[in-house]
Amino acid sequence: MRINEVERLVGVSKKSIRYYEEEGLLTPARENGNGYRSYSDADVRALRTIRLLRRLGIPVDEIRRLQSGQLTLSDCMQRHMIALAAQSRTLTQTREVCAQLAHSGAELDTLDVADWTQRLDTLEQGGVQLTDPNRDQKQRKKAAPVLVAALFMALFAAVIVLLAVGAAAGEVPVAVAVIAGAVCLGLILGLVLAVRARLTEIEGGEEDEAAQY
Repeated sequence: MRINEVERLVGVSKKSIRYYEEEGLLTPARENGNGYRSYSDADVRALRTIRLLRRLGIPVDEIRRLQSGQLTLSDCMQRHMIALAAQSRTLTQTREVCAQLAHSGAELDTLDVADWTQRLDTLEQGGVQLTDPNRDQKQRKKAAPVLVAALFMALFAAVIVLLAVGAAAGEVPVAVAVIAGAVCLGLILGLVLAVRARLTEIEGGEEDEAAQY
């Protein structure tokens, strides 16, 4: 079946389906001739399972380990319960600080920022996580495109240098060096724009939408 039918059957957007495919959680077959994705009943079941686990808040990395057999469902749930308990403690402590702040009588211009910051620092030192819980995962995802782009940009920069040296030595026609150098600069600019777009998606696009399922 095609992706439109899968979207209707499971109630997951095409963007989320593509995201799970990119993450290796779903591997539909390809039709002979046209190369279109062809989803089987097993793919639909896998996607429904992924949706169920994501609605429970199970991270994508954990689902990947479940699918590969590196982690049992029971162990996964136990681990997640521990994480939820930590989140619950964080929410309770944060709610208490918010209540204290609400009843302190302070306004924005009279707020003792240093005192309240110290209170939050004390909570964090006690194990309460007040920062974005997805920060580390996002940083790991951002590292890959940045690294790949940096390698290619270094390669294109090296080509530009070699062209300049060759042109100066008379080994490469100046016109060829200029045109090839301009192409390399264009590729570098394209890489920069592509990486920026990808980082924006990671920060608040694909993952946020997929996290709803």
